[in-house]
Amino acid sequence: MIYKKSPEELVIMRKAGVMVSDTLLRLQEALRPGVTTRHLDAIAESAIVSSGGKPSFKGYKGFPGSICSSPNNVIVHGIPSDHVLQEGDVVSLDVGAFYQGLHADSAWTFPVGAISDDAERLLEAGERSLDAAIEQCYPGRRLGDVGHAVEQVAIQAGFSVVREYVGHGVGRALHEDPQIPNYGPPGRREILGAGMTLAIEPMINAGGAATKALDDGWTVVTADGGLSAHFEHTVAITEEGHEVLTRRDSS
Repeated sequence: MIYKKSPEELVIMRKAGVMVSDTLLRLQEALRPGVTTRHLDAIAESAIVSSGGKPSFKGYKGFPGSICSSPNNVIVHGIPSDHVLQEGDVVSLDVGAFYQGLHADSAWTFPVGAISDDAERLLEAGERSLDAAIEQCYPGRRLGDVGHAVEQVAIQAGFSVVREYVGHGVGRALHEDPQIPNYGPPGRREILGAGMTLAIEPMINAGGAATKALDDGWTVVTADGGLSAHFEHTVAITEEGHEVLTRRDSS
């Protein structure tokens, strides 16, 4: 069942969205070679809690971190640890905030120092695929239009789209209906309507689309070891179009 949010709920989700976007900006400022993903996790938890929220991910189905930190070939759900980020790495940081009964969720893939031209192209394509998906978020459009937009940008740039992991509704729960694949034909699936709140999150790989889950029960990596990029915003469908609730001012 798709839960459409009331105007009052959207006010709260906007505040949760600001917590998320501010936290990602703090993480970006702290990101440099030599930093551990555990240190980034501590920064994020402090930022969210000091703003009056709670990290959405901490304890979710037993997840141990406040954020997901996914370097290089890790697609999603990387567990913060003593892993030291190196010059030339890329790292996806996924942040969720729970505030007054509602969640907002966003992710961004950042360079660590100077990165290769190939890695830069991957990140640019990931961000453009998210923008293209959001441009489809208008009342009357369909979820298939959103996924198709992601797929077209990624494929035209020479990258593959992860198929096993998808976007989702978000708000009263961290994961709500509907599921939002980043692929598929346009003009299919559910019709978008005002009050829907969606976590749109392209995951694209430099190599093949195949994935592999690690033994920790969370971490998902590319099967071929290639780089992956993950970009996500929480988007509300409005009467006139859409509103990005986790907009990053510096993006």
